[in-house]
Amino acid sequence: MMKKLTLAILLVSSASHAAVFDFSGSINFHKDVVKLGFTLNQTNTDVKVWTDSFRNGVNFDPITAVWQKSGQDWKLLEQNDDDGSIAAGQTRYDSGLKFTSLGAGEYLFTIATYNNSAVGPLLSNGFVFDGQAPIRLEDWNQPANGLNRGKEWSVHLSGVDTVTPVPEPETYALMGMGLLGLLGAARRRKAAA
Repeated sequence: MMKKLTLAILLVSSASHAAVFDFSGSINFHKDVVKLGFTLNQTNTDVKVWTDSFRNGVNFDPITAVWQKSGQDWKLLEQNDDDGSIAAGQTRYDSGLKFTSLGAGEYLFTIATYNNSAVGPLLSNGFVFDGQAPIRLEDWNQPANGLNRGKEWSVHLSGVDTVTPVPEPETYALMGMGLLGLLGAARRRKAAA
């Protein structure tokens, strides 16, 4: 399950936390969860993470969450299904979160399809749809929004220092297989020489 990510960074000014990080892509299945890691070098009083991809029903209904690094896991800080008031361009079922005080540290922003919400207080607890067989988004009858919803998403983060897309485990597996293939080819060339 490969996801295409596009990153555009709009620098508003040179002040700390002045950048808005914009990401977009598409998901293939109803149970996909997009993960973006972000950091804060110091406490910030104006952190916003949001989506504007619903576009009045053109795309799937999103649910978003923010997690804080806690040992080897991630602790759920907040989860939101519908909040179109965070930034211009959001529509009825878009979501996101605002923090008036978020301490220095590592965080994770997730976006999934409604109602694939977090199961528990830790990321390792998983999401509601984890045990289900994957359904292609174009074939899925999404709760509250029906069939024929697009699979495109776009998210935005402001008030953060850095943002890093987090590849899914399947992506790591594909990269590992590719590296093994390259090593095998190099050995065959060496043996043939």
